[in-house]
Amino acid sequence: MTPWRAAEGCAVVLIDERLGPALAAEAVPLLRSAYTVYASAGLGEQAKKSLGAHDEPGLAELLGHAARSPVVLIASRADDAAATALRDAGAHLVPAPRLAGGGLLDAVAVMDRLRSPGGCPWDAEQTHNSLRQYLVEETYELLDAIEQDDRGALREELGDVLLQVLFHARVAAEDASDPFTIDDVAEALVAKLVGRHPHVFSGGDPAVRDAHSQQVRWEELKQSEKRRESIVDGVALGQPAIALAAKLGSRTGRAGLPLDLLPGGADAAEELFRVAVRAKRGGAEPEGELRAVARRFVDDVRAAERAARADGLNPETLEAEGWRCYWPR
Repeated sequence: MTPWRAAEGCAVVLIDERLGPALAAEAVPLLRSAYTVYASAGLGEQAKKSLGAHDEPGLAELLGHAARSPVVLIASRADDAAATALRDAGAHLVPAPRLAGGGLLDAVAVMDRLRSPGGCPWDAEQTHNSLRQYLVEETYELLDAIEQDDRGALREELGDVLLQVLFHARVAAEDASDPFTIDDVAEALVAKLVGRHPHVFSGGDPAVRDAHSQQVRWEELKQSEKRRESIVDGVALGQPAIALAAKLGSRTGRAGLPLDLLPGGADAAEELFRVAVRAKRGGAEPEGELRAVARRFVDDVRAAERAARADGLNPETLEAEGWRCYWPR
């Protein structure tokens, strides 16, 4: 236990070196009144120079100064040895200014490390094609977390989907013929969002009055940007069939294509297509709703199996009447 207390006005001021020498507003009066401002040994030279801080002395000398007069230690980590000692003695801790999206920069740095020489051999071998399966898997796990309303799983699965974006962007950056980086991806996204929300970023858009008109306007702007020749250009044909039918139904519905021009429903597949389109045009989300029905069916099957086992029966031996007997009412 520290046998002394830090003088009034002593503080540990944290900075985030990604922001340069930026300080929290709370730190400014402490720096002005400090007898000496020191820089932690772990602080970068550029930040140290910008802040005009002295090199951190030995720990015993630093603590001796802090016991007699107000000193400020600028550090990038709260668990730095000198910062910890000063805080234990009662020095005030001033957190670093928070950088919105700072965690994304850390994630990019980690991805770069994994993909670079000396990183992870498995990560280094991956290609866009080899990563496809993981993007699909992680997307469905995210959908599952949303449907289960599991906040912890939602946070984790969003991270796993983000990993796929970072991974593909890092692979793309290494392409000798046509490289692009995560910054290029982000800049293109920003340009798209700004360009398709003129009612937000450009002083208004008379075509946008509510959420529905905004959706229509989004598609109009998208078609204009991409110079599409057809209302169905850009629809991802590789998506699940029900979702694909709903998307096509939505696109063609906005264009005024009537329901009687849909495939005739002569077989099960065509009837499924028609049902999905009618549901989408009616305001439903057929992919999600069908999954919800499937989940309820799974729950009913398990309930019937449990009921059969409670009566000493093996569910695998049940026939039609047995299933009817134990099926949840």
